[in-house]
Amino acid sequence: MDQFVLNLIVVGATFALYIGIAIWARAGTTADYYTASRGVNPIVNGAATAADWMSAASFISMAGLIAFVGYGNSSYLMGWTGGYVLLALLLAPYLRKFGRFTVPEFIGDRFYSQSARIVAVICLLVISITYVIGQMTGAGVAFSRFLEVENTTGLLIASTVVFIYAVLGGMKGITYTQLAQYCVLITAYTIPAVFISLQLTSNPVPALGLFSTHAESGIPLLTRLDQVLTELGFHDYTGHHGTTLNMVLFTLSLMVGTAGLPHVIIRFFTVPKVADARKSAGWALVFIALLYLTAPAVGAMAKLNILSTIYPDGTSEPPIAYADKPDWMSNWEQTGLLRFEDKNDDGLIQYYNDRSEDFASVAAERGWEGNEIVVFNQDILVLANPEIAQLPGWVLALIAAGGLAAALSTAAGLLLAISSAISHDVLKSVLLPGISDRQELMAARISMAFAIVLATWLGLNPPGFAAQVVALAFGLAAATLFPALMLGIFSKKMNTQGAVAGMLVGLITTLLYIFTYLGWFFVPGTNMLQNVEENWLFGISPLSFGAVGAVLNFATAWAVMKLTKAPPPEIQELVESIRVPRGAAGAIDH
Repeated sequence: MDQFVLNLIVVGATFALYIGIAIWARAGTTADYYTASRGVNPIVNGAATAADWMSAASFISMAGLIAFVGYGNSSYLMGWTGGYVLLALLLAPYLRKFGRFTVPEFIGDRFYSQSARIVAVICLLVISITYVIGQMTGAGVAFSRFLEVENTTGLLIASTVVFIYAVLGGMKGITYTQLAQYCVLITAYTIPAVFISLQLTSNPVPALGLFSTHAESGIPLLTRLDQVLTELGFHDYTGHHGTTLNMVLFTLSLMVGTAGLPHVIIRFFTVPKVADARKSAGWALVFIALLYLTAPAVGAMAKLNILSTIYPDGTSEPPIAYADKPDWMSNWEQTGLLRFEDKNDDGLIQYYNDRSEDFASVAAERGWEGNEIVVFNQDILVLANPEIAQLPGWVLALIAAGGLAAALSTAAGLLLAISSAISHDVLKSVLLPGISDRQELMAARISMAFAIVLATWLGLNPPGFAAQVVALAFGLAAATLFPALMLGIFSKKMNTQGAVAGMLVGLITTLLYIFTYLGWFFVPGTNMLQNVEENWLFGISPLSFGAVGAVLNFATAWAVMKLTKAPPPEIQELVESIRVPRGAAGAIDH
């Protein structure tokens, strides 16, 4: 069967499944739309949460970033998984016990202020809109290759599918759709990784294969990868070549950002009891670990496969000719995400570090005039991996469905968070408090439609690779909502003025730092990696600034609290009641 037809059948079948689930689980009330009427099983919610959180950044982009940087980008793994521990221990059960629909609603009620709620809505919108760009980017990458359509067409198809199942189903439909999407994405990610691990190391477990012997060279796989990279003038794969400060700050930013993501937090509002919120977080970690233990192996093995493709006889021998390049390269060239330029007209593909002074003499001796892979979008690596390893056609179709499932699952969760904030926290709670349940439900669906249109437009002009854009969203969540939630739960004395001031300082300083040292908001399409490191303030990367923003938020909130009036006694009693241990057993759930 033709590969395109096979891709179309598999992807089409998954889309039909998602839409069918949405119709079956259609939301009929605002409780259904916002929280699935708090009736979701903790295991189901754990899988749905994993799919909601493991976005296009995790499925499509993370392994690519690890492959091209190596150990230094293990921060993504440590930060994103570590954040779930914070979420499970410090936030999820308490927020569930409070018994609200949205994060801004908790902040508005806890800080007894509509102003606090509106500021939280603004923060949520900035975070979620930034985050959803990465999902739409990932969907466009997957569509452009596997369904052989232009990026714009792919985004429109993805948006249509999300529109149908998200607008119809709300949280209720999205939950069960995300359960199906988790099954699709984890299967699609694992099967190619198992095949490739067997090919390279004879070990069927990718996480173990990463530390096994490379079958062809007879030396450890990572040692072989280090050897090939250094022979081409690149840094070794297993060393850390950035600053320790940035690595620590970036990891912290991802950790506290994870714990402050509104579209993830609202998933814990869907379970019946407070204890179930903790169970959901535990199950989510299990489901996430299945992919995250595999991702480092996928990145390393794909990198070695690419190098071995270009230099089949070793780096001391001439690389392959353009005319002999494998089909996967030709296929991805057509998408514009991979491009070559024969700089010395010798008909060969030179791939090396043309900025390396150590390799300059070798390049001159061989007559090379620069790295001839002039475009290599890191987001294509996981999707191209089965083709690089020459796996069967059905595996390619499965990986296409998995990439789209990862992008669409998180996009739906983000869009729900956006529409809920607009319909419930702005319209119902502030502007039009007298509207009926039916009118609010209609407003939520209309808000979702507008959010999808905006997300599609932003997806057409993404500022960088999917995981990088997502990292910025995590930084914004770390600098804004996480401190407000923590202080709202664990500080009886924190008042409206402190919380609002903290959120505004965290949001403004983080956005200003991003605007100043990345500049991508002003120049659409600018590659973030082109920004010069020495311009950074104290050497802190814009992707790492979320941790600094969080510290500024906490400090500002505490200072303003000390200078202003304490919360009313009933609010302090409310905060105390949130942390009463007996609530964990469900005895006084709200």
